Amino acid sequence: MLGLLVALLAACHAADRPAPEPLRPAWKQVDLPLPAGLSGREVLRDAAACAGRWFVVGAVRDPDGTPHPAAWSSVDGAAWTPLRPVPRSAYGAENVLTAVGCRDGRPVAVGGRSGGVHGNPRISTWRQDRDGALVEVPAEFELFGGPDAVNVGRVAGGPGGWLISGNRATGAAAWVSPDASEFRLVSGVPGLVADGSGRPWVTDGAATGSGWLMVGSVRPSGRTGSDPAVWTSADGSSWRRAVLADGGVDQDLQRVVRLGDRSVALGRRGDGVGAWVGEGDAWRPTGGPAAGGADRPARVWGLAARGDGVFAVLAGPAAGAGWFSPDGDRWLPVALPAAVPGGSDRSVAVAAAGDDVLLLVDDGGRARVWSARGSWRPA
Repeated sequence: MLGLLVALLAACHAADRPAPEPLRPAWKQVDLPLPAGLSGREVLRDAAACAGRWFVVGAVRDPDGTPHPAAWSSVDGAAWTPLRPVPRSAYGAENVLTAVGCRDGRPVAVGGRSGGVHGNPRISTWRQDRDGALVEVPAEFELFGGPDAVNVGRVAGGPGGWLISGNRATGAAAWVSPDASEFRLVSGVPGLVADGSGRPWVTDGAATGSGWLMVGSVRPSGRTGSDPAVWTSADGSSWRRAVLADGGVDQDLQRVVRLGDRSVALGRRGDGVGAWVGEGDAWRPTGGPAAGGADRPARVWGLAARGDGVFAVLAGPAAGAGWFSPDGDRWLPVALPAAVPGGSDRSVAVAAAGDDVLLLVDDGGRARVWSARGSWRPA
């Protein structure tokens, strides 16, 4: 309750101050060329950057609606080259790549295609081969699917390998791999499993200096609403759960990034958006962006760490959906080149490296990508 009171007091003080002028990056729209042999609409889902390489993933949807996996790479965020997908299964040939992570300049993606008798998503992972192709790594159906399947979410790379965060019928889940050649499911273990204290839900993950971090929420037994929570692990096998606030306001964490030696997470706080900053094992709430976006409850579409701070995108108008913070405590509005749509059939993603940022917006009818360069650090 003390953390919630601090956050509410910070929000009240922020309301007394005049709204700051938004930062205005020089956004430039960039084109992603259609991969050879494909025609139709580009469907974009996620972006990542590391070690001087940028990646965007999604699909190209034929005029008849059939998707084909698609990915692009760039060395500067301006000129893009399609990667050659190499499916290894019938479902892989029609995957939509929904998430991408990056490590040492190489991507790993998660893709899926609904199918089978019950129409359940058939999930595959994809890794870049030595010749640059993006190759499907088919998995046994029960690894990502089966009777306990709920969702497979985001993927992150780090010194310890790769982490996919998601959820199973047993509670939260993690899939880990040292090299993305094969993932191992970790679920039903202490910290991740639903128990007497509540049901966990994981939304995002990131590598830390000491292992892995996942964020999300816990819905306590016997009451409505959820509490923000984090999970930490040194090896991806054993997880420790920490609930950051309890009761009062319905809260969750939806995205997390590492900014130097600290972690910055954003999520829902009541009808608005709140921020949390983690240093070591200690987490504290901050006021977060002043706008809650257009969605109710609020949704955090993307969060990326730049060299000078973190860039967040919420659902909302072009003048109210972008936010920048140099430290996770103070948040400044960022003017975006387009409104950020809400809705389940939409997709928005951000990636950043150094002073460069990439923003993609797919409103369900058209997908567009912009880049911006230059420092955003306020005076």
